[in-house]
Amino acid sequence: MADQGNGTYKNPILHADYSDPDVCRVGDDYYMTSSSFNAVPGLQILHSKDLVNWKLIGYALDKNIPADHFSKPQHGNGVWAPSIRHHNGEFYIYWGDPDFGIYMVKTKDPAGRWEAPVLVKEGKGLIDSCPLWDEDGNAYLVHAYAGSRAGIKSILAVSRMNPEGTKALGESVIVFDGHESHPTVEGPKFYKYDGYYYIFAPAGGVSTGWQLVLRSKNVYGPYEEKIVMDQGKTSINGPHQGAWVNTPDGKEDWFIHFQDVEAYGRIVHLQPMKWKNGWPVIGEDKDGDGTGQPVMTYKKPSVGKTYPVATPAESDEFEANKLGLQWQWHANPKATWAFTMANKGKLRLYTDQVPENYKNLWDVPNLLLQKFPAATFTATTKLSFIPNEKLQNERTGLVVMGEDYAHISLVSKKDGLYVAYTSVDDAHKGTPEKEQLLSKLNGNEVYFRVSVDKGAKCQFSYSEDGRNFKPAGNTFTAVPGRWIGTKVGIFATRQDKINDSGYADYDWFRITPNESVNFQSKK
Repeated sequence: MADQGNGTYKNPILHADYSDPDVCRVGDDYYMTSSSFNAVPGLQILHSKDLVNWKLIGYALDKNIPADHFSKPQHGNGVWAPSIRHHNGEFYIYWGDPDFGIYMVKTKDPAGRWEAPVLVKEGKGLIDSCPLWDEDGNAYLVHAYAGSRAGIKSILAVSRMNPEGTKALGESVIVFDGHESHPTVEGPKFYKYDGYYYIFAPAGGVSTGWQLVLRSKNVYGPYEEKIVMDQGKTSINGPHQGAWVNTPDGKEDWFIHFQDVEAYGRIVHLQPMKWKNGWPVIGEDKDGDGTGQPVMTYKKPSVGKTYPVATPAESDEFEANKLGLQWQWHANPKATWAFTMANKGKLRLYTDQVPENYKNLWDVPNLLLQKFPAATFTATTKLSFIPNEKLQNERTGLVVMGEDYAHISLVSKKDGLYVAYTSVDDAHKGTPEKEQLLSKLNGNEVYFRVSVDKGAKCQFSYSEDGRNFKPAGNTFTAVPGRWIGTKVGIFATRQDKINDSGYADYDWFRITPNESVNFQSKK
């Protein structure tokens, strides 16, 4: 827990993969969004009153666009490094899709529905965009380039926009070239403060980089440069890319950034920030050179009140008429994949036919997943499975998903249901699954569990009574997906095409500390 309950906090404030975070403050409310890549719904919205305790309140994207393109998994594509701003009574989020260009969505209520996305600037390789509305009424957009699509990277550019922020005007102008001193400069955030234009930008690579700040009296430069935070003598690798915000009274400045921790994704840290000689200093500046290093514990932001401890939702009892906000599909969903049954307190997953040329779950869109929420935890779910009598090899289960993955499942055979353990190395390369049939199930109800230990070491197990769990397979070490951390969740598939499907009823899905609890009944 980040909030220590004594007026201090410890980093990370979110031990979950809220990659490339950006935050804006409106009054005494803070709103965060982050990269969601191919996951749907996308552009998660988190809310906080004190920058330490965060609650997931919604999403800005119901589906990724173009809809057909994202109807199958587009690993690592989609929503890259968004920015969130409040302007003229509305919230705006801009993001770059490396294959299509820079999009924007807006709303008056960040917890409600957002308008349909608008393509602000079309172009392959345009990423990491952030708007700035100037005092004179002009609007600008800073962005970076993805080398994989644009054929060039490590440069930042600025484009004029119409005042409404819906359309870029003319060609972008390169304002900074990082090739000599700041390779892989990207993720820019645009601010104006005390007569200067500031661009906060990470450089040096996701897991090894530093936080760069540029400043100029002219929006198109030339820009001066300064490294304002790096790893220093800490264990926090690559501390960079995020948001500058202040407290409602304007007396304190803070910076939110990520740290890449491999299987756990890009977790979120909060750093104190001060201004010194017209430059921000982020974190702790022990030697006084203006370059800070991350703090691990610190006094909480002074926001005038003390707020309850809060973290994004994890467990789901499936008692609502919609999925919990922690769940995301691996691609744009079909209406036939899942059915919430609030009257029964269950979630029904219908088996969906695996795609043509299916190799493994990397190709499957109907994976219902959530982020790893901590360094260590246990995920347990209770389900019953009613396969279609005309089919064999229908399957449903609990999966830990990355470029390697493993799952425990029920699979239908001629003579009944079997518990199976499956693992795959290098799933993204099309590696076939390795399956072990463990035992025949006596009925059709089972409890599945995975315990995650330090180093993302996962042990699957199963039980028919909710008390006695039998281990399944060897310890599996989770690895990241494409630009994302490992995820955990559930799925239901079939291999054959007929005019109906079997289904699995999930009673609940619970995230708990790694200790023994009774999972037999509802809470």
